[in-house]
Amino acid sequence: MLDDERWAGHVQELRRGTVVLACLAILGRPHYGYALLETLEKAGFSVDGNTLYPLLRRLEKQGLLTSEWNTEEARPRKFYKVGPDGEELRDALMGEWRALDGSIRALMEEDPDGRR
Repeated sequence: MLDDERWAGHVQELRRGTVVLACLAILGRPHYGYALLETLEKAGFSVDGNTLYPLLRRLEKQGLLTSEWNTEEARPRKFYKVGPDGEELRDALMGEWRALDGSIRALMEEDPDGRR
């Protein structure tokens, strides 16, 4: 049985590789950073703000997200939305995700040693 620390490290590594896809999936509709954190959390995808905000800036710089400030409320908020290049990347990553999932499922069903 895995100890909690080792298990948590592997889970963190797995999630680190999927946070871009999760953000691109959610940002089909505009969200500001904190709302995005809450949406990810509700979906069971816990991400720290110190991870998310630099990621959003990097994706925007890469042309995958667009942003717009909303200054109509008392507290200005920067809203992010996936752009055309981000949609293309999201779709490609989703295809890759599904292919990997299928491959792992197939590996789990194989019986090379007479087990399972």
